[in-house]
Amino acid sequence: MALAAGCCLTAAACGSSKSGTASTSADGITTITVNDEPASTDAVNRKNFLADIAAFEAKNPKIKVIPHEGQMDPKTFSAKIAGGQLENVFYTYFTDPAGLIAKHQALDITSYLSAFPLVKTVKPQLMKVYSDSAGKVYGIPQGNYSMGLVYNRTLFTKAGLDPNSPPTTWAEVRADAKKIAALGNGIAGYGDYSKSNTGGWHFTAEMYSLGGDVAKQGSDGKWTADFNNDKGRQVLQQLHDMRWVDDSMGQKQLLEWADLLQMMGAGKLGMYVATSDNIPTISNQYKGNAADYGLGPIPGGGGTLAGGGGFMFNPKDTPAQVKAGIAWLSYKYLTPGQGEYDYARASAAKQPVGLPEPDLWTGAAEATRTSLVAANANVPVQNYQPFVTGNANVPLDVEPPNAQQIYAVLDTAMAQVLTNKNADVNKLLSDAEKQVNSILSTVQ
Repeated sequence: MALAAGCCLTAAACGSSKSGTASTSADGITTITVNDEPASTDAVNRKNFLADIAAFEAKNPKIKVIPHEGQMDPKTFSAKIAGGQLENVFYTYFTDPAGLIAKHQALDITSYLSAFPLVKTVKPQLMKVYSDSAGKVYGIPQGNYSMGLVYNRTLFTKAGLDPNSPPTTWAEVRADAKKIAALGNGIAGYGDYSKSNTGGWHFTAEMYSLGGDVAKQGSDGKWTADFNNDKGRQVLQQLHDMRWVDDSMGQKQLLEWADLLQMMGAGKLGMYVATSDNIPTISNQYKGNAADYGLGPIPGGGGTLAGGGGFMFNPKDTPAQVKAGIAWLSYKYLTPGQGEYDYARASAAKQPVGLPEPDLWTGAAEATRTSLVAANANVPVQNYQPFVTGNANVPLDVEPPNAQQIYAVLDTAMAQVLTNKNADVNKLLSDAEKQVNSILSTVQ
């Protein structure tokens, strides 16, 4: 804020773009606004963010960066852009770019990228998230995650299973869950969600793992539900049978996000579908031992629910602002060992280093990341190798449109098969299909 005020003390020293954001001053300094600044309550990451701005500006004296807290809020985005309040460079989730591109609410930056070689090191499948059907690029990924199988290596060993070879099919998950549950003492072999939208989220991940989908877009651009089929029945029927036939999922159901992490931390759960960042949370917040946990590939391997985010550009940015924005992103988010991925700094602050994601880079950049992680790792990297190997070629699938509304509907189907022994899987899918089609009918 002080920087912004200092820039605009005199009209001669501060120009503006059509969006009302700061542009290039008379002395050739380009000022950009960016979001993603951590909140003041996140003291360590906020300090690092501001330190990175200072270091970037020292290397690029003709660029000034004004940070804003927070990220994109889809509920207020249209009003923000209409009112000229949108940052020059703004954070989006992977579910946002397609809609923003279609509505012309983000700038085509394709012609600028050749001057920034670090962008070329980003995985093509991630760049595709920020591209249109013609291959034009509207943003740059910053990080990503995908679903795998978090499992308790100690329980695997006690159950006579190989902790270095987690299951890779759903049939193997079922068989291994029975062996783990047979240990008794209140241990569940496998856990799943069915409340607060987490059940629908996991149903979607499990559909993707079978090569299925939850929603599909027709040639006319309209979306419809795509889970009332054999794959949808397979997901629900397996959960029903594990719960009621095998008794391998425990008696307590209607679980939501924290429940499975707490069970895993207490040594009462063998496996569940999750992302790698669950592991430090289990260790730090739920008092688990990091060495106990492994990460395997998504069972089935037909696809994995992927998420993450990156940055897009205000459609009213000037060319100078676009260049400055890409330079900032290259420094802060695209360089292994620097900025967001300063592994030495993170390790010194006791933040986890060595998790298998974000899986952002290719080629020499990825080799550099691997070397730096190995030198600064403070988590048991070897425990995650099954995920790294097994998920390497699994297709990445992003969430459906209106995801949270859809997840709320699918919660019911998940809850029913886990709490009602006589649940009618076909009826559950049919009822959910009608509701999801109604939700999807509003997608533009």
